[in-house]
Amino acid sequence: MIAPWWQAGVIYQIYPRSFQDSDGDGIGDLNGIVQRLDSLAALGIDAIWISPIYSSPMADFGYDVADYCDVDPRFGTLADFDELLAQAHARGLKLLLDFVPNHTSDRHAWFVESQASRTNSRRDWYLWRDAAPDGGPPNNWISDFGGSAWEWDGATGQYYYHAFLREQPDLNWRNPAVQVAMHDVLRFWFDRGVDGFRIDVLWHMIKAADFPDNPPNPAWQPGMGEMHRVLQFHSADQPEVHAIAAAMRDIAGGYSATGDERVLIGEIYLPVERLMPYYGGERAEVHLPFNFQLIDAPWEARALARLIADYEAALPPGGWPNWVLGNHDRPRVAAKRGQAQARVAAMLLLTLRGTPTLYYGDELGLSDVAIPYERVRDPRELREPGLGLGRDPVRTPMAWDASENAGFSTARPWLPLHEDWPTRNVAVMAEDPASILALYRQLLTARRAHPALAIGDFALLDSAGDVLAYERRQGAQRLVVALNLGAQVQHLDLPDWAGGCPPLLSTIPGPAQIEGRALRLRPNEGVILAPA
Repeated sequence: MIAPWWQAGVIYQIYPRSFQDSDGDGIGDLNGIVQRLDSLAALGIDAIWISPIYSSPMADFGYDVADYCDVDPRFGTLADFDELLAQAHARGLKLLLDFVPNHTSDRHAWFVESQASRTNSRRDWYLWRDAAPDGGPPNNWISDFGGSAWEWDGATGQYYYHAFLREQPDLNWRNPAVQVAMHDVLRFWFDRGVDGFRIDVLWHMIKAADFPDNPPNPAWQPGMGEMHRVLQFHSADQPEVHAIAAAMRDIAGGYSATGDERVLIGEIYLPVERLMPYYGGERAEVHLPFNFQLIDAPWEARALARLIADYEAALPPGGWPNWVLGNHDRPRVAAKRGQAQARVAAMLLLTLRGTPTLYYGDELGLSDVAIPYERVRDPRELREPGLGLGRDPVRTPMAWDASENAGFSTARPWLPLHEDWPTRNVAVMAEDPASILALYRQLLTARRAHPALAIGDFALLDSAGDVLAYERRQGAQRLVVALNLGAQVQHLDLPDWAGGCPPLLSTIPGPAQIEGRALRLRPNEGVILAPA
């Protein structure tokens, strides 16, 4: 059986504002992505996922959608999108879009109508409630960006709910008309040929019907951000959300029957036991509920082994795993683990069983970039400054070469570049066989050449100290992956069959050392072994 592309392939996330500017306004765009498709194909990825490009006032940089069926002029036009899609497909690359179904912009025509009067036909498309008896918000729900999640509308004398900014009112997914309208959005883009969607904040989409208070969080500390003052028991992850995910899967399935399978990936920040139901039960739901565990996991071999084993054991029958190291909302892997371990993390991500998603710039070892106060753009940082919650540091421009503005733009970029961009860029690192970019290319080449790495079985190996080790197996093909998560030399006793196997790849220059069945791992080294 041939595995679907989304199981065997590697997905690459592009934050479009920061990837490549083609028109000199300091902001990346669709034509800029077209210009860099050859570089992406050379990297060896299989699909690109583009963060929101829809028409938007940009209160939350595209996650406040004013028109789901058009492209924001900052990024280009629908014709530009069609050209990008065609050029990606011509290179064998799939293209996924971000779908933002939980909320719209307050400037979306639907909300403008909803806000017009209590009797408007679209009033119930959003979540409107009377004030509490004391005149305050209907309950204690807190926006993920801090402050009450309820905004008072004096003209109609009610509050509306927003899980994020007040400029992002939540849709009422209990209203069948909303479901029909949003399903039409999916069909609009599927009809144009997109290969799937990443579904933004899927677990937020249904709220408890009676809107009770959320319980207080006994573990809350001020540095965690105000949203964590309460536990989101009633404002997220409600049972009815699974029928919504299943309906989306049905739509995607209808298009899959005409060719390559269209994939749905759900953004779901939940513990593993609450994540797994999003694969579906009697009805299939999303193909891949995003697994974010590696982002915040303790970087310790035994802890990672337990995490991986527990996740694998929790998967439902037929459920395919997936892994990420970072994204547009979370600190970069190099910032959390350091440059040496970022290389080991790359090998981990690209050799675990499951679909990996790379975040643009990680192949250069980009770290978080310090943003001067006067250049902060992220509304989360502006609302809760100084807590380290801002997302600008991980959304900075891609560095392509050593020319002005790193080849990203002819104008001043919308966010500052990393300080070492003259050397940490694609052009320079592509010529350095010891660079992390070269390592990513080698790892992606190895995945294509060895089905065991792409779709094979997985089994942890006994190891000690700072070593995390496992086998990948597909038919007669067997490989060993051994990762030294520490800064001291470590040793691993290899399985009988692997004794004498030559190293296929190491994360650091120079050959790995094997004596009989003993593998010597240098500090911060990861190794793949394969029979000759």
